[in-house]
Amino acid sequence: MPYSDYLIMVCTGGFFVILGIILISLGKGEEKGYYDSLAARPDAREFLEHWPKRPRVGAVKIGGWIALAVGLALAAAGGVFWFWG
Repeated sequence: MPYSDYLIMVCTGGFFVILGIILISLGKGEEKGYYDSLAARPDAREFLEHWPKRPRVGAVKIGGWIALAVGLALAAAGGVFWFWG
């Protein structure tokens, strides 16, 4: 494969790494805002016990970790192919 194909893999991996970092930080802010709003309620049971679990609060953060892992793997594979090939 030409070197431009490897560069595409590295750039795509870098894009996913940046996207993952952005999503993780957005997810942390969303989670903090959600739990801060729960603390202001008079009934604090959900705040104290974190029950019932709300998967929507951590979904953005989990997606960020997945994007970060895929991006690192793709960038590493492209880098290895680029320097080895």
